[in-house]
Amino acid sequence: MWFFLNILTFNCGSSSLTFKVFSVDQAENIRVVLSGKAHRVGVTGSRPSSIEYDHGGNRASEETPLDDHGQAAVLVINKLGELGIKLDCIGHRWVHAAGHFQTAWVDDALLLRLKALVPILPVHHPAILRVIYACRKALPKLPQYVTADGAFHSTIPACACTYLLPKGLVKKYGFRKHGFHGLSYRYVVRKIVENLGIPLEGSRIVACHLGTGGSSAVAVKDGESVDTSMGYTALSGLVMSTRSGDIDPILTLYLMAVYGYHPDDLMDMLNKKSGLLGISGFSSDIRDIIQRVGEDPQAKLAFEMYVYRLKKYVGSYVAVLGGLDVLVFTDDIGVHNWLVREKVCEGMDWCGVRLDAEANKRVSGDEIARLDAPDSKVRVLIVPTEEELVICWEGIALMKGKKDAAAVRS
Repeated sequence: MWFFLNILTFNCGSSSLTFKVFSVDQAENIRVVLSGKAHRVGVTGSRPSSIEYDHGGNRASEETPLDDHGQAAVLVINKLGELGIKLDCIGHRWVHAAGHFQTAWVDDALLLRLKALVPILPVHHPAILRVIYACRKALPKLPQYVTADGAFHSTIPACACTYLLPKGLVKKYGFRKHGFHGLSYRYVVRKIVENLGIPLEGSRIVACHLGTGGSSAVAVKDGESVDTSMGYTALSGLVMSTRSGDIDPILTLYLMAVYGYHPDDLMDMLNKKSGLLGISGFSSDIRDIIQRVGEDPQAKLAFEMYVYRLKKYVGSYVAVLGGLDVLVFTDDIGVHNWLVREKVCEGMDWCGVRLDAEANKRVSGDEIARLDAPDSKVRVLIVPTEEELVICWEGIALMKGKKDAAAVRS
């Protein structure tokens, strides 16, 4: 048994790399030794790439070229060396495991499997692999592990996760709803239970993870995911920044058959040119769109569609759960945008949701806060998420050997 255990976690975004070093003692008390984020990784723009560090409250930002995520990871490892911070293992968020693993040590066999999963998520997966290989090269003897973002959704029942395709096809290729933002939801549910002092058993929670890129919603019963808006990929579900969300699949076939679109063109369009950007015509950021709602019809439409789709999913999950105890908002937009929360909760009295308008506008979004009115039957909260801490929890379990973390649950 260790006395202190230092775990470095990496969380790759499409153009960012979030990192934290957690120190864990024998009693499993956890504290953050260092944290930070690499910005504009692999991006050429008007502002330079940089890495920000927070070490014991001492914050610094360093401008530096960041051609890829692997390079950013090496700079972080070098910084740890300068600060004299020793590591026991490195953990990574793996976005789409397709049910092959939940949490597993990285070895040559797993690396082959991870490479095979690259086409499912061609933006994030190559970046994560670059970080893993960079860490292997810089610290060849240090163990690394990956934890699957969708493992939280492995409890979704067959009736909610099975696609209506020929069963032989579904079985052959393993098509099913896998879901995303699972690390975030696992953290949020745990914090809700702790904050409200309610038991998991019997609880009915709808959580909305609203990011500046991807967004999703989940229905949670007895602490387990029973449905979520994203599917086999992160494209389906809510209105997102540049992703289309739910559309009629025949539209893609029509564009190919009638208008000659190539599948690569459609992949690019559905993932990078649709959503808020496609409807508004000027921005993928809901905050920019809100500023122009009063003067731009397309901005107004984009905002209304964003709220409408989210409210529709929340309402459908209330029906699935047979009622609602807690409605929670998380991630950047979820915790910092009062107008989105206000519009989603508007007219939801039918299921017991009543928002305290002043409290909703007043909160900073930096900590857990209650937003429900005194006469609300449903508790409404914002909970800032902490995916890196969940990666750390998984690392502790692996190091202690408490579970077979490589086991498949499907």
